[in-house]
Amino acid sequence: MTAVDLPAVPRVLIAESDPWVRETLSELLLSVRADIDLEICTDGKQAAEWMKKQLPDLVIAARELPVIDGLSLLRGIRGLQRKPVIPFILISNRSDSASVREAVPLAPTAYLTKPLNTEGLRQRLERLLLVCPIPNAVPALIPGATLVRFLEQRRDTTDGAPLFVDVVTAIKLSKVAARVDTTLLEQELRNDPHVTAVLIAAANSAAQHMGMPVQTLPAALAVLGGAQSADIVGGLEKKRTSVLTNDALLAKAHELWALSQRTAEYGRTLARMLELDTERCFCAGLLQTLGDLAVVGCLQEWLQAGGELSDEQISQSLEQYSAAFGSALRTRWRLPLELRELIAAVYQYNTGVYTREVLVMNLAGQMARLGNDDSVTPLLKTKPARLLKMNVADLQRLRKKLTGVTDPSLLAPPAGLQVEAVPDEEIADGADLLDLVPEPVEDDPEKPSQDSIA
Repeated sequence: MTAVDLPAVPRVLIAESDPWVRETLSELLLSVRADIDLEICTDGKQAAEWMKKQLPDLVIAARELPVIDGLSLLRGIRGLQRKPVIPFILISNRSDSASVREAVPLAPTAYLTKPLNTEGLRQRLERLLLVCPIPNAVPALIPGATLVRFLEQRRDTTDGAPLFVDVVTAIKLSKVAARVDTTLLEQELRNDPHVTAVLIAAANSAAQHMGMPVQTLPAALAVLGGAQSADIVGGLEKKRTSVLTNDALLAKAHELWALSQRTAEYGRTLARMLELDTERCFCAGLLQTLGDLAVVGCLQEWLQAGGELSDEQISQSLEQYSAAFGSALRTRWRLPLELRELIAAVYQYNTGVYTREVLVMNLAGQMARLGNDDSVTPLLKTKPARLLKMNVADLQRLRKKLTGVTDPSLLAPPAGLQVEAVPDEEIADGADLLDLVPEPVEDDPEKPSQDSIA
């Protein structure tokens, strides 16, 4: 599917080497005006070559671009002496007076320093782009457009998923004396897959973080700080897919959010039992449905653009595209490889050496997908349960503790299967492995495990 050609569609060029800043800028532009013709370049040479073929209506470029820097691009644009002048927003890591004075003679439309104030930038973009306002509109479908083609094209450009939490309320509840408290903010946001992924991606941006990869929400908030985290999260609420309006899509999203939460809790509790990294396992479990939720968001865009959608098409689209959407998002946002491996382990794991965390996440994923009538006993035959030396009583208690479901094997063991079920009175009087494990201390630093099982 392609958007309908509209007269006077603004042509915008983004030139930025940092993938997270590129993503932020493109999302912001499309949220201000969805019909723009957007070109994205990763270095100054690409941008210069593109501008030889066509001139943009707006340029947003980083000063610190490789090959040809943003100041040189601005100098080249001003050398054309176009009337009216082409708006050029220069963004930079440099805020010293000498750097600013160097740019002033070239008359940039704005000189903005990183980290970006996205709300201030949004207001500038609205003034530049909304001559004929099209607030958050979705381009109409052309005749003959199909859902399959629409999803194929959106796979590489989708910018996230519906939000589980009310981010505006979350930010308000996290403020203490006009300052955003990161501990409170983490408590409010920790169950939202999209928010978690975006903040981790931002914290791992080359402009933000130069040390060990950030793989959890608490670590991301520590890198970004309360103010910048709130600014990033606040921008997510303005996306057209942030709130679902279709009942069928909303019901499906709630199923996916519930699955993410169960997997995250199983992962964290298993990791605590085995003295592994609890926050990393929780985060991996939470992000497992990011691709599914991104598809749900795109299906809403399809409806908003004038398409039709049945329950069968929703199921087919999720089955066909969720894995591809999730992989594309995780790669484009450059989530750490170790975290992506844990997310993938929820569904499968590769042959070779298995880290204990990979085995934990695979077992957590299998337990989270159990129906109320399914027993944990078949899981004892799986490689994760065997290598982690889990017994049926451990899994029964774990399930009861996290979901309140009494395993069917305790009620009526399957014929021919030896079950190590523990009588209720013995469970009550004896030591519970789950209860023997101390609850995690929220403000402890992360301690990545190096344990592995061959």
